[in-house]
Amino acid sequence: MSNRWRTVSILTLTTFVLSIVLNLGSNSLMAVMPLYSSLVLLVLIIFMGIAFDVIGVAAAAGRETPFHAMASNRVRGAREGIWLVRNADQVSVFCNDVVGDIGGTLSGAVGASIVFQLSRRGFPLPETILSTVMIAVVAALTVGGKAMAKSFAISRSVDILLIAGKVLHALGKLGFDFGHSKPRKGKSRKGR
Repeated sequence: MSNRWRTVSILTLTTFVLSIVLNLGSNSLMAVMPLYSSLVLLVLIIFMGIAFDVIGVAAAAGRETPFHAMASNRVRGAREGIWLVRNADQVSVFCNDVVGDIGGTLSGAVGASIVFQLSRRGFPLPETILSTVMIAVVAALTVGGKAMAKSFAISRSVDILLIAGKVLHALGKLGFDFGHSKPRKGKSRKGR
């Protein structure tokens, strides 16, 4: 199997498994959560999608040069920043597509649960209108948030990737390996 098909297969399987786990978890939580907690969870899911979108765009817009300077000064997260830039295509697919699509699916499920809770409590609008308004609000917040965040991600890519690098560095210290411990040689994007 070619490397490209292998990557696509792994991403598809990862998305499938993550969607099941997160959907089951959110459905279980929604069954016992009060309405205000459900609203908070919805906002957090939307924010997570926007935050990962920012990381994916920053990786695609990033350049290695500032991270090489930081890495030579042993700045924590700089080596991981180099890895994020060198693997921008994979980082972007994971952050923008995998996490973004899962976030969209979860926000829709949580929104539907909120509509059900409101209807059960006797909210004066019909369920069809409530559902339509909820979908519109979730879509507007997601698309609007991502649109606002894109220019920020491009203009502040070094800062964003350094923060993401520090998170990856901390996770590496806890034993999680995302394959970023040693940046690959030969795929420099210094000139970008």
